[in-house]
Amino acid sequence: MAEAEKRILKLRQLIEEHNYKYYVLNEPEISDAEFDALMRELEELEEANPQLVTSTSPTQRVGGEPAPHLEKVEHRIPLLSLGNAFQEGELRDFARRVARLVPGEKLSYVVEYKIDGLTAVLLYEEGVLVQGATRGDGYTGEDVTHNIRTIPTVPLRLREEKDLELRGEVFMPRQAFLELNKKRGEEGESLFANPRNAAAGSLRQLDPRVAASRPLDFAAFELQYLGDGSFDLHSQGLNYLSRLGFRVNQFQICSDIEEVLQACEELFARRDDLAFEVDGLVIKVDELALHESLGSTSKNPRWAIAYKFHAQEEISSVQDIVVTVGRTGTLTPTALLDPVKIGGATVRRAVLHNMEEIKRKDIRLGDKVLVRRAGDVIPEVIKPLTELRSGNEKIYSLPEKCPVCGGRVVQDANSPISRCTNQARCPAQLREGILHFISRGAMNIEGLGPKFIDQLLQNDLIEDAGDLYFLKKGDILSLERTGEKSAENILRAVKDSRSQSFDRVIHALGIRYVGATTARAIANNFSSIHELGKATADELEEIQEIGPKISSSIVEYFREEGNKKLIEKLEKGGVNLGSSGKEEISDGPDFSGTRFAFTGKLKDITRTEAQEMVLQQGGEVTSSISEKLHYLVAGENPGSKLEKARNAKVPILGEDDFLRLIRGE
Repeated sequence: MAEAEKRILKLRQLIEEHNYKYYVLNEPEISDAEFDALMRELEELEEANPQLVTSTSPTQRVGGEPAPHLEKVEHRIPLLSLGNAFQEGELRDFARRVARLVPGEKLSYVVEYKIDGLTAVLLYEEGVLVQGATRGDGYTGEDVTHNIRTIPTVPLRLREEKDLELRGEVFMPRQAFLELNKKRGEEGESLFANPRNAAAGSLRQLDPRVAASRPLDFAAFELQYLGDGSFDLHSQGLNYLSRLGFRVNQFQICSDIEEVLQACEELFARRDDLAFEVDGLVIKVDELALHESLGSTSKNPRWAIAYKFHAQEEISSVQDIVVTVGRTGTLTPTALLDPVKIGGATVRRAVLHNMEEIKRKDIRLGDKVLVRRAGDVIPEVIKPLTELRSGNEKIYSLPEKCPVCGGRVVQDANSPISRCTNQARCPAQLREGILHFISRGAMNIEGLGPKFIDQLLQNDLIEDAGDLYFLKKGDILSLERTGEKSAENILRAVKDSRSQSFDRVIHALGIRYVGATTARAIANNFSSIHELGKATADELEEIQEIGPKISSSIVEYFREEGNKKLIEKLEKGGVNLGSSGKEEISDGPDFSGTRFAFTGKLKDITRTEAQEMVLQQGGEVTSSISEKLHYLVAGENPGSKLEKARNAKVPILGEDDFLRLIRGE
């Protein structure tokens, strides 16, 4: 036990350190495969030693039961909103007000980016994260601890055992937002309007698994309270938070208002190079003692102000509208514009999303249009300038046939999305489907990128993802810029992916509306792809996460001949498609719908054997403790689950009681 505990502690330390270097410093030292191996080892050790599992373990970032609702949290320190400045003169007025209120005081300023996300307040006790809350109205927020814990840049345990409270911004990086919206569009889901919408919606989810599947990030911008100490300067607090393991918002220290204005100009010029959206800058008096002297109005602190960016808008012309085809056949129209400079970048294209959007805005070929970048990740056509129309503009219609394969185009019922119906043979859908299949969230086949897949398709080496498992070394070496070592690495990565978990395989298939969370739910209820393929819509809808739209999509997927052939190839290629089917419930009581959890070490059987007994009798095995649990089986040295079960009034069985129950005695 001592050796296991020592190794678990070491693994947690290693994983958190590599997380910090990867997410915060952007300086990874090990490969994804090496990191995954560390996580797997930790998971296995914790499974074998459940009494050693703690809330701060990296394995506990994702999981747990959905919250029934978001509890209210009273903020101990009110979170006032900032006053706004839009012109240089207003910033000078702010500095004059500060100087007038604290005459003779030597002061400096801190200038920070104003990240366009959602403010969160984090509370740590003895270095352990105990609460995360939204800003709310500034006095009362919502408890979102279950979702805050899933964000990789939020430390679960600090590098020092301190009591402290801090504020920061939860946000979604630009590229991650683009990829999320692309995926949602392909799966027929509504698109987020901007990264802030996406971050806010994700943070307020009841199910932490949904938040964990979204690429959220966090940057600290204020140390509000430190239990056994204090700092003289706001900037010192930021540096301290950085030492504790937080990503800290970028800032500059300025000695007077002239330096502030210069810093604003420099930071503004760099905004397009940032990985995240900003909607302005925040200027704060650095001296914390002066914050109290300056005080606040009823709404705003007098020691800080937001310098808001003006929207970046320019006029351009719509030269053409082209259509791209996504993984699920979604047709996305994009406006080709006369090149125009907006905020230091040349804009040539703007996504129009769908025909409904084009009709709503009445955008026509040849229109002069107002184009914007501020607050949006990609350029957006705000509106046509109808007063400038010459009469030669043309109303645009979406093509009736797919621009890639010529397949029939139909519009989804109750949706503005139009699709190519030639799913099995459309080259664009096949390509995007393969890229989804190999992606990190699906089969995670390293070394296979878009260019490599394009070469395989162009050389007729693959038709679909199933053909990847039959590639030979010579096939890969025949491609451009592919050497012996690269070929071996690719073949090894493909081989390793055969053992990916069943839920990842389901997700990798790219069934419409079936994301990672739904795939996990399916894998928990169907033991093989063949059993899933035979399921009716009614059977699928018995799963909590699945409604009529998803069930219909799954049933339709398994009717397609092309999809059946893909599954046959994957099976022949040795990919984990689950067992040959669920085992028949053995003699004894039927535990269908009965949930069991286990804690501690069993004497006569292993926990794996005990869990298998439950499954064979049609029961369910879970690791979470809630009132929905029917039995907790407790062995020697039980962990914290035992106390949780008692509090939830869950029946507790010893090993002998469990065996008698299984035998029907």
